[in-house]
Amino acid sequence: MEPPKIIEDGLVIRAWRPEDAAAVERACQDPDIQRWTSVPVPYRREHADFFVAQLSPTKWQDGTGAPLGVFDEGTGELLGSSGLISLSPDRRVAEIGYWTAPWARGRGAATAATRAVARWATDELGVRRLVWRAEVGNHASRLVALRAGFTMEGIARQDVEDRDGSRRDAWVGSLLTGDPTDTDVAGPGSPEARRAAAFSRPQPDLFAATRAGEIRLRPLEERDIDPITTSANDPETVRWTTIPHPYRRDHGEEFVRDYAPRVWLRGTGALFAIGDPVDDSYAGLMELRLHPTRAALADVGFVVPPHARGRGFAPAALSAVCAWGFTTLGVDRIGWWANVGNEASRRVAEKAGFTFEGTNRGYLDHRGERIDAWVGALLASDVPFNGKAPA
Repeated sequence: MEPPKIIEDGLVIRAWRPEDAAAVERACQDPDIQRWTSVPVPYRREHADFFVAQLSPTKWQDGTGAPLGVFDEGTGELLGSSGLISLSPDRRVAEIGYWTAPWARGRGAATAATRAVARWATDELGVRRLVWRAEVGNHASRLVALRAGFTMEGIARQDVEDRDGSRRDAWVGSLLTGDPTDTDVAGPGSPEARRAAAFSRPQPDLFAATRAGEIRLRPLEERDIDPITTSANDPETVRWTTIPHPYRRDHGEEFVRDYAPRVWLRGTGALFAIGDPVDDSYAGLMELRLHPTRAALADVGFVVPPHARGRGFAPAALSAVCAWGFTTLGVDRIGWWANVGNEASRRVAEKAGFTFEGTNRGYLDHRGERIDAWVGALLASDVPFNGKAPA
């Protein structure tokens, strides 16, 4: 199989050469490349020499892959890698893989190269299904795939193997013959782009003012397991929520250690512990959930333990989380639902500026029974947000 030389959008995409090894070694010192790809760690010069001079030519010769480097057309500088990491014997199915050198990020090179390689694979090689996969949490790679026209197909559980032998979930997408690659999906400023930027970073702390002092909304921590377990067995919490009952410590452990980090990693929302203004101890939980298919929509849920009720923490925390959702994630509407009769939840929502919209009949499944739900919403256009408690 003859390697191509693709020149477009200011890029030169070509087969690797031995003289590229120094630049590859430099690029692969990047923590993100080491985190999200299978390159050796630590990455040494002998690894780069083997990749460009032995592994890549062998894949071209035996037709099992098409590794390509991406270079600046004007300067010749290495910008990244984009090629076929696997190719079926009949060339009908291939998998694309790419990384971007840290000094080249933010220039659109990854998207342009991915589009070019995808067109070459489908038009010249006859690939009918081009697969993209990345470990769940690699939001930058997912954003490039979306911009290049890949359709997200879901999550393949334990689909990729980490260096330590553990299995990780992977996002999977595909591009079929005839699918457009020059799309306007997930462009700069779009909700997808904003969320990729947000969820690629550690979960932030948010702050809100209350009469008792400033509260911190922070990621859940190990110290929250016991107070979550205790408060989850409070009769009012049991009455108005669907959390397991009785609630055991292992429920709290799974919630803090697995569920909450997984929500952030997948970019489907965020869970915040409300920290008491005195000592930052657990004083409640606030969750923002993003709609799985409609980028403009989200909804909220919250729980406050008995000792923290009536102190204004929940309305302040809800306002702060909504402000973050509107300004950082690009949400337009945040919904609130509660069992009919849950006056405490309704008061919190209304204090935070939510407009009560009515009753959805038979909307909620509450411990095996269909029940009516109150519904309200807050729109991005409703009020200015500053993360402070409402008056």
